[in-house]
Amino acid sequence: MLTLKLLREQPQFVIDRLAVKNFDAKEIVEKILDADKKRRSLQGELDSCLAEQKVRANEIGAFMKQGDAESANKAKAIVAELKNKSKELETAMEEVSKVQNDCLVLLPNLPCAQVPAGKGAEDNVVVKMEGSVPDLGENPLPHWELARKLDIIDFDLGVKLTGAGFPVYKGKGAKLQRALINYFLEFNSKAGYTEMEPPVMINEASGFGTGQLPDKEGQMYHATVDNYYLVPTAEVPLTNIYRDVILKEEDFPVKMTAYTPCFRREAGSYGKDVRGLNRLHQFDKVEIVQLTLPDKSYEALDGMVAHVENLVRSLGLKYRILRLCGGDMSFTSAITYDFEVYSAAQDRWLEISSVSNFETFQANRLKLRYKDAEGKTNLAHTLNGSSLALPRVVAALLENNQKNGTVTVPEVLRKYTGFDVID
Repeated sequence: MLTLKLLREQPQFVIDRLAVKNFDAKEIVEKILDADKKRRSLQGELDSCLAEQKVRANEIGAFMKQGDAESANKAKAIVAELKNKSKELETAMEEVSKVQNDCLVLLPNLPCAQVPAGKGAEDNVVVKMEGSVPDLGENPLPHWELARKLDIIDFDLGVKLTGAGFPVYKGKGAKLQRALINYFLEFNSKAGYTEMEPPVMINEASGFGTGQLPDKEGQMYHATVDNYYLVPTAEVPLTNIYRDVILKEEDFPVKMTAYTPCFRREAGSYGKDVRGLNRLHQFDKVEIVQLTLPDKSYEALDGMVAHVENLVRSLGLKYRILRLCGGDMSFTSAITYDFEVYSAAQDRWLEISSVSNFETFQANRLKLRYKDAEGKTNLAHTLNGSSLALPRVVAALLENNQKNGTVTVPEVLRKYTGFDVID
């Protein structure tokens, strides 16, 4: 959430930066500032009213001591009127504050200066590409056909048990999933990330804290009886560990990693580009999260991008790194780098990771702060990245490593799988 201080001091800057995200903020910013002006005016009236109320209350005691009952009664009547006025002012302030807060949560995060303008994916900038396309010969199988032939993923059984987008992994397919999770977690732990195992259901406050609510409630699975939400990513519970926490400078950086199943409705997703593992409602993902001092967050972002790149490179897949344009960025992000791997059998790029810096946007919603050396309280910066999302990694590994109906397991995974080939 953007700070009121920024909106008061630089309203046009906010409007101009959000235009890079193709978001017209003018009307909302004006409503926020108008409500802020009214709220501060009401606060001034309330402060004056409460101060006068205190003076009159002291007068009552003085008049009583003097035996002046008439003046004491007049003072009591004035105090009663002031109390009623105070209640009216408090109610008015609550109403104005609600309008202000309801508008504040509608504003996305500002894209940083490095973010290019653009409408969508076609305007993203490729900042790096590495690796080569394997020669698979004629008619390589897409992963959904290969998985069926090898009997390692059953999409039809998933439909029977739950519905489309909930595959069942079998035999070496299940072992490959577990191997990838273990490898990713160990890779992250060696880089200084503390492994966590958070709940996979969150409350509404957690969803609000990281910006999923009220922006993405339509994509989240909601357990209505308890008002819990199934996590769309481990970023949400991990970052919310520090909701309403005040850290010290020496506590930074905070680095966490976790595996969770993730749940997303992905409503309206149809067609060949979502076949097989390309888009699921339930999928496995390992996440990395960092909390940093504001002047260290872009250094941390560069480190996280390099970390994810090393992880992707170790799998032997052709990949590229994209800097997302404003129109393709999330509501909460200040800058995002996407990682995509090339799927040889599908002849297309598959996104497997997003690494983002949210600056103070999430921290302001979370009330995640720290005290500096002078004892002043400031908002921290939050960052997160997929490290990695499994479904499309598995899709690319199967497709790119196939030969004569078998799949060769990348060398880095073999100590985790216990086998070299899927056949």
